[in-house]
Amino acid sequence: MSTLALKGPYWSTVRQHRRTLRLAGVAVVVAVVVIGGLRLWDAQTPDRYVQDGYWLPANENTGYGSLRLAMGYFSIGMTLLPLLVGVLVAGPMVAREFESGTYRLALTQSVHPARWLRSKLVTAGAVALATALLLTAVYAFGWSRVGGSVQLHWADRGSYETLGTVLSAYVLLALAVGALVGLLIRRTVVAMAVTAVITGTVLFVLGAVRWDFLPVTTITGPAVENASILTMPEDGLIMGQGLIGVSGRRLPGWFCAPEPMPEGSCRPDEPVAAQYLDYHPASHLLPTQLIETGIVLALAALAALLAFRVLRARHP
Repeated sequence: MSTLALKGPYWSTVRQHRRTLRLAGVAVVVAVVVIGGLRLWDAQTPDRYVQDGYWLPANENTGYGSLRLAMGYFSIGMTLLPLLVGVLVAGPMVAREFESGTYRLALTQSVHPARWLRSKLVTAGAVALATALLLTAVYAFGWSRVGGSVQLHWADRGSYETLGTVLSAYVLLALAVGALVGLLIRRTVVAMAVTAVITGTVLFVLGAVRWDFLPVTTITGPAVENASILTMPEDGLIMGQGLIGVSGRRLPGWFCAPEPMPEGSCRPDEPVAAQYLDYHPASHLLPTQLIETGIVLALAALAALLAFRVLRARHP
């Protein structure tokens, strides 16, 4: 037998969950076929030239629209991937073993409890990460054509996670949380539900605060009669826009030019001195990703450590 062949609990884990492994492979194949096929369809119709040196898809290019639609659904699926990984680990891989009592068989085969759990996490982690990376590559292939269009901005949910390291970090977090919850609850359905809630909560919370990791870029301009409203670079992410009073404080409300503004005032409460616009440039994508990845990996390491401590406490 080759030294690279799976042995012991690793072989058992793969054998036991081979259907899930096949489904992961099918998901990758389907993504390749759909996105690759739509890219080929899109390429059949040449783009049309417009002013200012831009090229846009021809009006009759239905392949481009279908690719955008597929990428929108693809984004949703990639966002849900960590939830799926966590649910599968918490339920079928861990909690079900305790609920049915089959874990005793492994522990009676001279397999230490820590090795038993490690085999499950390593196997599931390798498959989940490989699947995530392959799907990310397929997503990037589609993104190279439709990225930046409506609902496919680099900062949108799904696109943001898939375009960097964050998705892999969330997969590892879901893996560790699933193992911990499965060990604590030991009821398949309940463990799956709790894991989904915890992982989803982390996704939601970090998604809500991620754009506070780095300071925004601010541009200001005059707020006088006939002044233009400030605009940001085309690929930026707007975070706020409004007025600045003569006191220097930001005022609630919206830009009021080109209304006549004697003495620079268009508000009854305070004269207006300028307008401002806060945004994140596209260059903030990578550092924001790295910061969030570090946070998520720290949480994953903590959850994994707690999982092994719970296992050691119950099965020394």
